[in-house]
Amino acid sequence: MLGFLLARAGIDVIVLEKHADFFRDFRGDTIHPSTLEVVHELGLLDEFLKVPHNEARHLEGQIGNETVHLADFKLVPTHCKFIALMPQWDFLNFMSEHAKRYPSYHLEVNAEVQDVIVENGRVTGVKVATPGGTREIRADLVVGADGRSSTVREKAGLEVVDMGAPIDVLWLRLSRRPSDPDMTFGRIDTGKILVMLNRGDYWQCAFVINKDGFAEKQTRGLDAFRAELAGLAPYLADRTGELKTWDDVKLLTVKVDRLKTWYRPGLLCIGDAAHAMSPVGGVGVNIAIQDAVAAANILTLQFWNGPFPDAPLAAVQRRREWPMKVTQGIQIFAQKRILARVLGSDEPMRPPLIARLFEIFPPLRAIPAYMVGVGFRPEHVHTPERIATAPR
Repeated sequence: MLGFLLARAGIDVIVLEKHADFFRDFRGDTIHPSTLEVVHELGLLDEFLKVPHNEARHLEGQIGNETVHLADFKLVPTHCKFIALMPQWDFLNFMSEHAKRYPSYHLEVNAEVQDVIVENGRVTGVKVATPGGTREIRADLVVGADGRSSTVREKAGLEVVDMGAPIDVLWLRLSRRPSDPDMTFGRIDTGKILVMLNRGDYWQCAFVINKDGFAEKQTRGLDAFRAELAGLAPYLADRTGELKTWDDVKLLTVKVDRLKTWYRPGLLCIGDAAHAMSPVGGVGVNIAIQDAVAAANILTLQFWNGPFPDAPLAAVQRRREWPMKVTQGIQIFAQKRILARVLGSDEPMRPPLIARLFEIFPPLRAIPAYMVGVGFRPEHVHTPERIATAPR
């Protein structure tokens, strides 16, 4: 997104992708109203919504034997009043294809950043491994957007503050049938948590476990795990056999951390590279997009005026640090006070008071809808389209 916005403003950009494509099944696929609003501001929303996707207009959950309505997105002040459930590779392909219309946008795949180049205390580029060998790429600014295991932030020596996480997630898929529920669904029962994302012909499932608890699951055996899934969602009982081996279950190690300082001369980190988010709320992708929009708004004029100064890098952190900290604080609270307690409980589950209030007073569902769908300090596109695009 940042590459798109800078190229759109006439700034020469190289985007480096480690793999040959964007296909990674573990990537999040919830495109929230705040991100859809950015796509609208770019004039691409109508075309974007033609990409196959599902729409979650509300969020529901089953706690014990009771169904609760948690969020209603028709109450958020955005053009799209839903979460678009779209595989992230489709979202990235869409943005990249449109970015390629700008002659100043360059995408290089099979290009793995291995180190940063530092000269006189300033980052001046990166060393990249490619099929043709290692090469150096120089830049006025290097942006690390390479996720929670960021090579860029490690090689740049930026200090990471680990906030801790008591949970991990097992990621798996099971086929979906027309008779299944059609909504994005959460299920909480005695000691167990399952989230199911509707991807059309299959369910993408997130099974929450205690931190480092995967080995214990494996020791108990795959049949026991299949039984747990069927117990949480009985209509899946005849499909759990699709999990043939533990290779069909992927461990996602949950991290919640943040950089003390997101930048150094010549380098800026954004998204999970700057602040790894918990999966709680599924907001990580959308927080990263907000970082990108804010960075483009702040940095574009500096590139136009050149040579590039470092002062705006601190401005990006100042702009985005407060909403990041608030969001992480809520996630950490939910992990420790709700998820960890559920996983450690052997008592029957019942909806808490706040969930009951959502049932009694439906307008209250606007609060979690706004927190999840829009977030704190949503960003808007202020950068212009400075150069004409290439013909389609």
